[in-house]
Amino acid sequence: MNRQHIGILFGGVLLLVVAMGISRFAFTPILPFMRHDVGFSFEVAGFLASSNYIGYFIGALWAGFIHRNRKNFLLLSVVLNVLSVVLMGIIGIYSVWLVLRLIAGITGGLIFVLTSSIIMDYLAKRSLSRWSGYLFSGIGLGIAISGLFVPVLEGHFAWQGTWIGLGILSALLLGITYILWRGLDVQDSKKAAKSSDTKMTKGFMPWLIMSYGLEGLGYIITGTFLVDIIHNIPSLQAYSSYSWVIVGVAAIPSAPVWTVLLEKFSAIKILFVAYILQVLGILLPVFSQTVWSVLLSSFLFGLTFVGIVTLTTSYARQLFPTQSGPVVSLLTTFYAFGQIIGPIIAGQLVEVYSSYKAALVFAGGIVFLALLVMLCGRWITMKQQATIENVLAIKTQSNS
Repeated sequence: MNRQHIGILFGGVLLLVVAMGISRFAFTPILPFMRHDVGFSFEVAGFLASSNYIGYFIGALWAGFIHRNRKNFLLLSVVLNVLSVVLMGIIGIYSVWLVLRLIAGITGGLIFVLTSSIIMDYLAKRSLSRWSGYLFSGIGLGIAISGLFVPVLEGHFAWQGTWIGLGILSALLLGITYILWRGLDVQDSKKAAKSSDTKMTKGFMPWLIMSYGLEGLGYIITGTFLVDIIHNIPSLQAYSSYSWVIVGVAAIPSAPVWTVLLEKFSAIKILFVAYILQVLGILLPVFSQTVWSVLLSSFLFGLTFVGIVTLTTSYARQLFPTQSGPVVSLLTTFYAFGQIIGPIIAGQLVEVYSSYKAALVFAGGIVFLALLVMLCGRWITMKQQATIENVLAIKTQSNS
């Protein structure tokens, strides 16, 4: 990797910091302060979160149809994303917040898919695909930054100033990326899949898509409400902000670590480990509410949720090397669809049972179901492939 390659990759990392770590997930550590000052319920918070994820669904789907001027479209999306963050701190109207979170979601989905496809294509053309995992470390870095900055900014400028401060930081990161990407020439992506890719899709994508969508539904409950849940446990309130920092710190190295493991072991085996660890992380606060159990839960969550994103997209990229944009867009769209439903269901469960534990049990169960779908789907596919190979072998022998 020369300096130019490192600069372009780092620019992609910074864009994921903006779109994912700040625009999307800074809502998690800011939420307790907003709820305390404004006074809205856990259920209302779920609607705000889902508005963002509806936008993310739209943006991820939209990105799959963008084949020209991807770089310019991406940078414009970042500008709009930054504005939506700043305006959250300036305008204090709930209906406007819903719109702003929707815009943040749309642009966030566009940024994630376009950045991923541009960087992965750039690295693949230069035989540097092994470095692609580092791109997703931007998610963890952004989460860690939001976890560190939010308590400091809120202490001086309240939650309104926190949104504005994070928006200014995002604008700075955009400026750095623009400078790093001056020499980046992004070619138009291909619109149609090759026939070999199309055949592979029929045997591969359905179960992985379903599993990834269920993962989006389950993980996002913890991803949205973790800090607020801990904040509302009196004995652990002082550790609520630290928990989000732990999530980010664990997520930063997780992407490259999981990518290295992907080179040594099968993707299904590594995903199995990641899913099991995530289920444990989600359910741990249900059975134990100590400082160490909560921090361990945060660590396991951070370690796995970015890892599952990295492993799934990298695995799909291996199977469809010429179609990174459409494949990532399709996977991210179903992932985003699951995220829309998750916060709404969680909010309803908390309202009905007056306890966050019901929401976490539901989340853990859904992630475990995602694992079962992946394993069963993979087993059925392998069995079908073996049957087809046996039939072809018999025909070959009979013809000879």
